[in-house]
Amino acid sequence: MIDAAQIRAARALLNINQTDLARMASVHVATIRRLEAASQIRGAAETLWKIQKALEAAGVEFIPADEAKGPGVRLKEWVEEPQRPIKRRKGGRKT
Repeated sequence: MIDAAQIRAARALLNINQTDLARMASVHVATIRRLEAASQIRGAAETLWKIQKALEAAGVEFIPADEAKGPGVRLKEWVEEPQRPIKRRKGGRKT
């Protein structure tokens, strides 16, 4: 299971904020805030699964802890600079 530090690290690698992640995972932004602030992850397994799957779909790979090292996060593919999703204004213009 992923932990709070992995969620924060994954967001940083993808250059997305909590609101972006909430939208991607179809959960409320308050849920993301609560999970990331917790010293120990508590929440519905389905919610954590949604967050993990959304981050993985965006290009993150979660690395499990082993006997020598703790858990981690990395990009599946190296990207020079991860981009935030493009938001379009009414009329089709990019912001």
